[in-house]
Amino acid sequence: MTDCIKAHVRMEERYEGLSLTYGDNPELKSKVMAAIEAVKKETGLEPEIFGNPATKEHPEREGVYLEFHEDAQRDAGDFFERILHRLGVVCEKDD
Repeated sequence: MTDCIKAHVRMEERYEGLSLTYGDNPELKSKVMAAIEAVKKETGLEPEIFGNPATKEHPEREGVYLEFHEDAQRDAGDFFERILHRLGVVCEKDD
């Protein structure tokens, strides 16, 4: 069973996305979903949310993907930071 949440951020001009994977751990899934709902209420923002279901071959890949389009005001960065802070996820630089 997966024991941590992994996060990956993707940013392009006027587009931001955050992938949160929690694998086959229902406790982590619940924690992620609660953090998303809390931040949506705090900010009034509604990102598009896509589920990434687990497969028999790869249960560790289960997670969600949040994205913002046409984000001229760059609200997504604050939204993502709030989620990561609530979850206690520390970001590392990709090499």
